[in-house]
Amino acid sequence: MDEAIRKLDEFIGKSVSPFHTVKTAIEQLEKKGFHELKINRVWQIEEKSSYYVNIYDSSFMAFTVGNMENAKDALRIVSAHTDFPCIKLKPHADIYDNRYHKLNAEVYGGAILNTWLDRPLSVAGKITYRGDDIFSPRQELVNIDEPVLTIPNLAIHMNRDVNKGVALNKQKDMLPVCGIVEDELNRQDFIKTILSKYGSEEDVLSYELYVYQWENGDIIGVNGDMFSSPRLDNITSVKAAVEAIINSGVRDGINMIVCFDNEEIGSRTKQGAGSNILPMLLEKIFISLGYGREEYIDYILSGFMISADVAHAIHPASPEKNDITNKPYLNGGTAIKIAASQSYANDAGAVAVIKELSKQSQSDVQIFVNRSDMPGGSTLGSITSSLLPMRTIDVGVPILAMHSARELMGVKDQQNIEKLLTCFFT
Repeated sequence: MDEAIRKLDEFIGKSVSPFHTVKTAIEQLEKKGFHELKINRVWQIEEKSSYYVNIYDSSFMAFTVGNMENAKDALRIVSAHTDFPCIKLKPHADIYDNRYHKLNAEVYGGAILNTWLDRPLSVAGKITYRGDDIFSPRQELVNIDEPVLTIPNLAIHMNRDVNKGVALNKQKDMLPVCGIVEDELNRQDFIKTILSKYGSEEDVLSYELYVYQWENGDIIGVNGDMFSSPRLDNITSVKAAVEAIINSGVRDGINMIVCFDNEEIGSRTKQGAGSNILPMLLEKIFISLGYGREEYIDYILSGFMISADVAHAIHPASPEKNDITNKPYLNGGTAIKIAASQSYANDAGAVAVIKELSKQSQSDVQIFVNRSDMPGGSTLGSITSSLLPMRTIDVGVPILAMHSARELMGVKDQQNIEKLLTCFFT
């Protein structure tokens, strides 16, 4: 297995919820000497040092600070997101119906629902317990890491039109099954069983638990040139950002990665890209370094941000869904995402920078544009740059089956984006 893909597969296997994505990234940063700064404390930042900030457990920021006086283009940022389309358990989730033990759940983000059927599924997330301080409950991360759930399809004999396309009802058809009830009097609640492993059930206050696709990724293809895996959107970018800031060293100026939660549901949360969290934390950095408000603004206005999120590769069965002259291919390199609507942040100058960085890093890039009659999705770039008005561009690994329970990428493209982002930071 290609080394970059092997590391990505390992990272994805640990990133089973946004909380676990942050935990996995922070563990790698700490191993490389990054020091924690508490989000709500006064910071003492020194030049030639590396730091990270845990942002409400499901987002994070990491940065290096070099010599600021000698810095050219002093502020460089890579952004990505930690969340992915999935299924989220509701409070009081246990349901007993016709001897089946099911879990009440809702769909998180724009998942392709039918891809979640008939798969081994597991559960991960966060549980909060009563603590010594009402405003600081004790928290535990949970990962069952076993295939304890599934969502069964309805047999074709009972649904003869299934191959014509069937709409799935999110409340009725998407509830995971976790067991068969043999004894109504002694049935065991799934949620209580999870909670009891981490503390007293009486002390449980709340939880955020996600259903995730349990199987690992696989190299596939006659020549082993494709990688099939859950959560490529957008752990590819998170992993690339972490690799870039770790491997680039401390440059003059500030290199930063920031990975937000809740992109899949619009980013308008305290830990999302649509909040003021990044401008506030950036200001804390510059205050700690002794700069005033006007100097902080000047650094912002001269900064550059790469927003990294996956792009749509041309589809083997539906090539007409892509633009007629801009067709990203698997293993064709990082896609530069362009949209006249600015749903992807871009301008000609930013595109030029990425093309030059690709030459310098000996990595490949290609262009993605939506068909003119087909509105595409959006991502972090335009949202973040509206709050931080610096030059920003959206790029990403081209994939197939975006928002499926399993997605597909080319094995060369992880190394491509990691080389590009590392070059950006050097």
